[in-house]
This record gives sequence, structure tokens and C-alpha cells, in this order.
Amino acid sequence: MTRNIKTLIRKAVFPVAGFGSRFLPATKAMPKELLPVINKPLIQYAVEDAIEAGCNTLIFVTGRNKRAIEDHFDRNIELETALQRNGKIAEAEMIKHIVPNGVECIFVRQSEQLGLGHAVLCAESLVGNEPFAVLLADDFLITKKSSATSELVRAFNRTGKCQLSVIEVNDNSISKYGVISPSSESAGVQGIIEKPDFKDAPSNLASIGRYVLTPDIFLALRKQTPGYGGEIQLSDSVNTLALNGDVERVLFDGQRFDCGSFSGYLKAITTVAGKVLKKDTNC
Repeated sequence: MTRNIKTLIRKAVFPVAGFGSRFLPATKAMPKELLPVINKPLIQYAVEDAIEAGCNTLIFVTGRNKRAIEDHFDRNIELETALQRNGKIAEAEMIKHIVPNGVECIFVRQSEQLGLGHAVLCAESLVGNEPFAVLLADDFLITKKSSATSELVRAFNRTGKCQLSVIEVNDNSISKYGVISPSSESAGVQGIIEKPDFKDAPSNLASIGRYVLTPDIFLALRKQTPGYGGEIQLSDSVNTLALNGDVERVLFDGQRFDCGSFSGYLKAITTVAGKVLKKDTNC
């Protein structure tokens, strides 16, 4: 169902309930989403992406042992006071405004990990009947201009259709993604397949962890049967909407790092470190 154009995207959903088992033992007590890229955790970069796009209600779908994420985005008056007392005014202001004034953080529990689609469904009562963004913190994105989510919001405002951020993948690693089948329309998506074999991939366009979705996705998710890996896959329900002509794609323009893997995480750190060192050298 195509909805009213120019609808504000106010809400963003962050599925953060995963175990982060690839990074054990570091993630035994610390959520994977708080792994730092230099001085900021992965989840903060994703939050800044959403805020830049105009979102002012941040919905975190958490699990057990994820309380540290809530603490990160909460005020720490004692730390702020200690920093101010020691003359570290800039540092005090920085941590005070991790979440800007007027932005609300809400936390909801995913009691059982049944897949990304199920995690998004856990946010239904908080999203309500509004279009919304979904951001996966594992996808660390660097852009020269506006954020990936901002680009999706702009595309949504033109057509009112769900928007997927996609990249080109031309090798066997495409089997790690949800792969779209483009339609004859310039930006249309007629289907999406979760983690197909390389030979079965319908295109070289892979969906990454930024979405703008309409609330129609919740009906599809409630009806969704388990798919790849025995989980409720978000891509399967997006596919349902795509079959009705309600999904489009936006080609991501920038650098993407899969921080769900050791190599991607290391590349993200070294890339950001290089930018910081270059900036310091030029000062």
C-alpha cells in the first residue's frame, strides 16, 4: 500500500538482542553493539545516522545482558560532574549530548531470538501505524554527504514505498546477503531472496542494514513462517511487499564495513584511524 508522501520518519528501530558470539569472549559481558570504533561504539554511529535523517524516537530491541546499551544512552550525572570538576568541560558536554535534546530512547525486550524479522515485530506496538527506519549496528557506514538513512527517507518521501539500501556485490560473498531482484522500474524491487547461492542470486544487488519500511511490514511479519536458518527473516516479509510493487532500492554511495566479522571490524577501525591521523597531521 503506497502511503501519503512527505510523511515524517520519526521512529527508528535498532535490533540489538544478538549474542555477538563471533566476538567472544569480549562480548560475554559487553554487548557487541558497544564495541568501539576508535572512541565511539558501533551503536552510536547507527544512532547518529538515524538522528541525521530526522528520527527523534529511537527504539532498541534488546535481550538479556544488554543493559549496558541503555546505560550508554542515559545521562551519567556523576561522570559529568567529575569531568567538570577537573576542567574537562568539552568531555562533559560530549557525554551529556550523546543523545540530543528532544530525542527519546525506548527499550523493548526480545525474549527469544527468533530472527531479525521477529526483532522488528517486537517493536510494532511502539512504532504504531507509521513508516519507520530500521538500522543494523553491524553495518558501519561512511558517507561523504548525507547518511544512508537520510537518502532512504528522501526516496520514501518521493514515492511512499519501502526503501532498501543496496550495494553491488560481484563475487561469491553475495551469498551472505539478502539479494534483490530488480523490477523494470528504475528503482523498483520485485523480490528479495535471503542468502542465495552465488549461482542462484537474481542480481548483484545486495541489501544492507538500512531500511525505511511502512507499517504493512508488521502484517507480513505476523504471517511469516520461519525461513533461512529456521528464523523469521525480515527479507522474506519485505519480499511479500515487493511482490505487490511496494518496495524500492537506493544504491548506497560510500564505504561499508561488516562489523559482524573480525575482518570488517578491523578495516573499520583502521579506516577511521587513518582519517583521524590525517586530520591531526593537517591541524
